[in-house]
Amino acid sequence: MIGFIEGKIELANDKYVFINVNGVGYKLHISMSTFKNLPEKQEKVKLYTYLHVRENILDLYGFLEQEELVFFELLLSISGIGPKGALNILTVSSIENLKRAISSEQSDILTKVSGIGKKMAEKIILELKNKIDHIDGDLSYDNEAIDALVSLGYKIKEVREALKKVDHEDVGEKIKQALKILGK
Repeated sequence: MIGFIEGKIELANDKYVFINVNGVGYKLHISMSTFKNLPEKQEKVKLYTYLHVRENILDLYGFLEQEELVFFELLLSISGIGPKGALNILTVSSIENLKRAISSEQSDILTKVSGIGKKMAEKIILELKNKIDHIDGDLSYDNEAIDALVSLGYKIKEVREALKKVDHEDVGEKIKQALKILGK
């Protein structure tokens, strides 16, 4: 539901950042790449976001680059990978190195992540190998439409596939057309 947050940095470390948006502080979990590229404290920043909803917790994840957000969401589409695991994977190496490792089926970079063994690394490679070439930072779908459809119970993978078939700019129309496709 929240596509991005823009405001001043109040506090930042390698795990999270607090962004002051008109007097409201938002805590966003971030990757090491985002942390290294953040501007100085009290400077303005724009982070693309992913809102993870659990029973009684709302966690917000922030990324300086859309490409990193897209890769994060792809990792979440894999059964057994949650937001913290996906963030840990993004912290191990750059997106380019991860893409190269996945396309060349080198699982060693993924097994460096705590909680990712050889089997899970192979599963990640198998599921992402054909998808990573399409990650270029240009979001051809609308985060708002994805969030709305996922909140209705659809899986992110099937939502993306449905939205690829939708040809409309208005978010409401995108959602309506995607629901027709998903309902088949």
